[in-house]
Amino acid sequence: MLGTATWLRRWADDGASGPADRDVRVDPPDSAQAPRGLAARLADLMFGSRDRAVSTSTATVPEGMRVYAVGDVHGRADLLERLHDAIAADAAATAAGLNCIVVYLGDYVDRGLYSREVLDVLIDKPIAGFESIHIRGNHDEQFLRFLDDIEAGPSWMRYGGDTTVYSYGVRMPDDVAPGERMAHIQTQLRDSVPPRHIEFLDGLALSRAVGDYMFVHAGVRPRRSLERQEAEDLMWIRDEFLESEDDFGKIVVHGHTVSQDPEVRSNRIGIDTGAFISGVLTCLVLEGDCRRFLATS
Repeated sequence: MLGTATWLRRWADDGASGPADRDVRVDPPDSAQAPRGLAARLADLMFGSRDRAVSTSTATVPEGMRVYAVGDVHGRADLLERLHDAIAADAAATAAGLNCIVVYLGDYVDRGLYSREVLDVLIDKPIAGFESIHIRGNHDEQFLRFLDDIEAGPSWMRYGGDTTVYSYGVRMPDDVAPGERMAHIQTQLRDSVPPRHIEFLDGLALSRAVGDYMFVHAGVRPRRSLERQEAEDLMWIRDEFLESEDDFGKIVVHGHTVSQDPEVRSNRIGIDTGAFISGVLTCLVLEGDCRRFLATS
């Protein structure tokens, strides 16, 4: 029988969707880390080591700042609003005098049933008093691409785009011929998506650095400096990044790849906990050299 994490990951890769309702969970500070492996030490010998190695045990954010990083939302507006409430309450209780930033790691649309509502929440209901940073995910990119390129439609639909289309009220009449259905969907979707949603998606950032952390959607390509990363890797990379023990120069905080619980490694922290099906939307909280998690559960 498949383990839960494997099952969640396969479900995510298949583009499934589904709701679940749970309460908000607050996890205590976590200091777990994986040891630095032989491959990383060999890379230091081959490519040169840095004066100051960065790991999850030493990484910090600037003094006077707190960062809340939110994992993949995937159409779960209900969980997003619940997590917003939890973040606001956490900051009100413990962040007096701090500059608070919330970083969303992308994939706001697809799979869950309320993609349109997720974008409305992000645009209309930002957390009061916070700076908001919105990262672009591969699903957000595919949504935009389909509006201009009909050839992107079939693959996007297979990986959860159908639920985004549904959230904008697009339906398929019975009298549309099979060969014309994708064109019908594209035309109707263009008419249904508000211009402000397009503007929001067009303005998404590929990455954001804060202190010793780099926030991206999917990850970074090993053996390439952070300044030379390509957009496709930042939104799509998986195994090469996940299996790397390299010191990337900053701790990479990412979503994209589903795990049952947050994954804390020496060089990265993954916080996509499959909210669209698990009901668990995770938030990483960083302050100084400490980290902890908030989550819906």
